[in-house]
Amino acid sequence: MFSNWKSASETDPLRHGGVRFDRNWPIWRRILAFFGPGYLVAVGYMDPGNWATSLAGGSRYGYLLLSVVLISSLMAIILQSLAARLAVATSRDLAEICRDIFPKYINYGLWAMAELAIIATDIAEVIGTAIGLELLFGLPLTIGIAITTLDALLLIALQRFGFRTVEALIIAILAIIAACFTVELIMARPDWAAVAANLLPKPEIITDPNMLYLALGILGATVMPHNLYLHSSIVQTRPLGETAHERRESLTFATLDSTLALAFAFLINAAIIILAAASFHASGRTDIVELSDAYSLLSPLLGSQLAPTLFAVALIACGLNATVTATLAGQIVMEGFLGLKFSPVIRRLATRLIAVIPAAWVAIVHGDQGATGLLVFSQVILSLQLPFAVIPLVIFTAQSQRMGSLVAPRWLTIIAAMIALTIVILNGILVLNLTFLNQ
Repeated sequence: MFSNWKSASETDPLRHGGVRFDRNWPIWRRILAFFGPGYLVAVGYMDPGNWATSLAGGSRYGYLLLSVVLISSLMAIILQSLAARLAVATSRDLAEICRDIFPKYINYGLWAMAELAIIATDIAEVIGTAIGLELLFGLPLTIGIAITTLDALLLIALQRFGFRTVEALIIAILAIIAACFTVELIMARPDWAAVAANLLPKPEIITDPNMLYLALGILGATVMPHNLYLHSSIVQTRPLGETAHERRESLTFATLDSTLALAFAFLINAAIIILAAASFHASGRTDIVELSDAYSLLSPLLGSQLAPTLFAVALIACGLNATVTATLAGQIVMEGFLGLKFSPVIRRLATRLIAVIPAAWVAIVHGDQGATGLLVFSQVILSLQLPFAVIPLVIFTAQSQRMGSLVAPRWLTIIAAMIALTIVILNGILVLNLTFLNQ
C-alpha cells in the first residue's frame, strides 16, 4: 500500500523532508514544525489583486460582499486540505499526478491553464507593487513596474538560507500587514453589527451582474488555482512518515497549519472590505475603484496622516510576499506537468516579463485607472481557471486505490464536488453576463 509514497523527485531540495522534524518531539513542537507551508499558501489569498476587488466591492456595496469573502475562505480551507491530503498520501504533488494519469494533450492543456493563472497572479503583483511604490515614494507607475522585474532574485537569495528562512520571512511580512490593517480598522471605527449581519449571503449577489462580477473577482482572488499545486508540493518539505499512523499524524498537522493560515487570510481580506465600507461607502464615496484614490482619501476621512502610509506599506508587503509564492508555484507547475527543470532565475524572469508587458502597456496608455481595472480582470481570469485544478484534485483524493487509508471521506468528497460545481455554475453565469448582457 505504501510503495507509492516515494517519488523520483525526492532530490528536490524544497521537498521531501527538507525541514528538520523528529517524531519523538513533544506534540506541540511537532505541530510547530509543520507550521509554515499554510502561510505560503495564504499569501496567495491576500495578494494585490484582492485589494482592487475588495476595495471596489466595499466602497460600492458596503459590507454586503463580506459573505463572499467568508464563503470563498471556507472553500479554500476545504480545497487546500485536499491538496495536503493528496501530498501526504502519495508523496507527489497535483501536477505530477496529472502527468502520471492523463494523456499528454490533457496535461498540456492543464499546464497552459495553470500557467495562465500564474501569469494573471503575476500581473496583479506587478501592478499592485508598482502602485504601492508610487504611493509611498512617488515613483512613476512605469518605473515601479520596471523595478518589479528585479524581484526574480529575491527567492533565489532566500533559498540559500533554507526553506524555513523563506517561511519565516513570509510570516514576518504577514505580521506587518496584519498590524497595518489593525491600526486602520481602529481608526475607521466600522459598524460591527453590520459586519456580522453581512456574513450571511444575500440573493442580489447572484442576480446583480455587476455585483456578481466583483463577487467572482473576490472568489478568484481568494481561491487561487495555482495554490493547490503549490500546497501539494511544499507540504513535502516535512518528513511525512513511513507508516499509516505517521502519515495520518502528518495530515492532521498539515491541515491544522493550512486552516489556521487561511483563517488569518480571511481576516485580512475581510479587513480590506470593512475598511472600504467604513471609510468610503459610509461617507458616500461609492465610486472608489482606484488604489490611488483610496490612498489619498484615507487621511481626510480617518483624520490621520498615518493611515495612507500604512495602506501603501501593506500593499507593497502583499506584493513582495505573493512574488515568492508565485515563483515557487511556477516552478512546481512546470516541473510537475512537463518534467522540465529550468534555472529558477530564468523561470521567474520569463513569467515576470510576460506579466510586465501588458501591465506596462496598460499603465502607459490608461494610467492608474486602467491598471486597477486590469487588477480586477486578472482576478476574474483566476476564477475561470479554478475548475481545471479543482476537478482533478477532487477526483484523485476520492480514489482509494491511489490514496490508501487516507482517501477522502465520502462527506468531504461530496462537499468538495459541490464546491467545484458551484464554481463552474458561477463562471458560466459570468461568461453569459459578459457575452450577452454587456453588448
